[in-house]
Amino acid sequence: MSTPSTSGTSGTPDTPTRVLVLNSGSSSVKYQLLDMRDSSRLAVGLVERIGEQTSRLTHTCLVTGETREQTGPIAGHDAALKAVAEELTRDGLGLDSPELAAIGHRVVHGGMFFTEPTVVDESVLTEIERLIPVAPLHNPANLTGIRTAQALRPDLPQVAIFDTAFHTTMPEPAARYAIDPRIADRYRVRRYGFHGTSHAYVSRETARLLGKDPSEVNVIVLHLGNGASASAVEKGRCVDTSMGLTPLEGLVMGTRSGDLDPAVIFHLARVAGMSMDEIDTLLNKRSGLFGLCGDNDMREIRRRIDEGDEEAALAFDIYIHRLKKYIGAYYAVLGQVDAVAFTAGVGENAAPVREAAIAGLEGLGLAVDSELNAVRGGEPRLISPESARVAVAVVPTDEELEIATQTYALVGKNR
Repeated sequence: MSTPSTSGTSGTPDTPTRVLVLNSGSSSVKYQLLDMRDSSRLAVGLVERIGEQTSRLTHTCLVTGETREQTGPIAGHDAALKAVAEELTRDGLGLDSPELAAIGHRVVHGGMFFTEPTVVDESVLTEIERLIPVAPLHNPANLTGIRTAQALRPDLPQVAIFDTAFHTTMPEPAARYAIDPRIADRYRVRRYGFHGTSHAYVSRETARLLGKDPSEVNVIVLHLGNGASASAVEKGRCVDTSMGLTPLEGLVMGTRSGDLDPAVIFHLARVAGMSMDEIDTLLNKRSGLFGLCGDNDMREIRRRIDEGDEEAALAFDIYIHRLKKYIGAYYAVLGQVDAVAFTAGVGENAAPVREAAIAGLEGLGLAVDSELNAVRGGEPRLISPESARVAVAVVPTDEELEIATQTYALVGKNR
């Protein structure tokens, strides 16, 4: 994370350089205010448990170093964003500042319609709303955040950055499911992929770590958090990714199953008498690591393994087995691989996951140096031995900076 400078609080109304990044979830709002002259953070915060009596807002001004917290009921996203605006105003960083150039919004699903950052207007809002059936948990909250921000600053450009956009470069053989294309097209059934801002940022930073241009390298990106996804990036363009129509497909995740035989759904409906909603809850919220061993925190799982817990060990092995399959599959898709990059909470911090995922892949030119792998740090770094044919890297993701960068580039171009 960049260290904020006092210069980030100065500027002129003619050259606004600040971007507010908003990530509106179903019951939370994450935000960061950045100055794009040096990509420094001026303020960061989180509003959580929106709609509950125990709502909490945690705000940190990185110019002064002060952190403030308030608790109590916050009824909805409009109240949450107003509270955020008040906190920023207390620091002299309010939404009414002429130095604010735009507000960038993370939007989870943009379908095939949105392939790049987009200035929001009514037609954009309508299309995001039309995509709610394929992102019922995320797009409604994203819409609420945008509309509330518009009400607070109707004169300011609102820019939507779509999780799916980076993956729209996938060729049709990778994006299509093997079902009747007329049905698929009518109901928008195809593989869209998610975590796109992270995959874009990390693939680009991996190339930089190798001292090359993104157009010169092929990278397998492993975004491993509570949600997890892999991507095959060929010369800066995504050619395959593990998530599909929804974020359920692919790797074993914290609470999601990832890949499974689709007939499991029919079987549970017929034999177990489970409803579609019950199966949906099972696969999205009660599966993955949590479903296998009762924990979705990798640190806790590793602690249990160290104590001889066989259930946790099996969950870990299933997680690694799936991860290793995707590394091999995307190696085949790319043909040539320059680097494998681990990112997000688990990918950046869980050395045992990285070591286990690469173990046994020496024939593909992959190896991990145990000493390098054990080092913790916040900067991109290589963890493979110098002799390795393919680099293995840890590259901290920065989705907020990616959103701010894309937002500011678009606003500057339009201006």
